[in-house]
Amino acid sequence: MTAGDLAAEFDVSKPTMSAHFAVLKEADLVEATKSGKTITYRIKLSVLEDALLGFAKAFGLGAGPTATDKEEPK
Repeated sequence: MTAGDLAAEFDVSKPTMSAHFAVLKEADLVEATKSGKTITYRIKLSVLEDALLGFAKAFGLGAGPTATDKEEPK
C-alpha cells in the first residue's frame, strides 16, 4: 500500500506514520519503493514469519521451525 493509503487507515498524523515506517524499515520488516512523490510499502513476510515464530517459541507456544531453520547447512 502507499504511505497515504496506510495513513488513511489510522487516526495518527502523517509524521507519526512516517516515524513508524522508519522503525519498520530499520527492523527490515518492510521495504519501501519510491515512485515520484509516492512511497509504496511492502511487508517482508518471511522476516515477519520468523519474528512471530521466534516470539511464539520464546513463550512456549509450540512454534515449529522458522524459515531460517529450514535452510540447508553450508
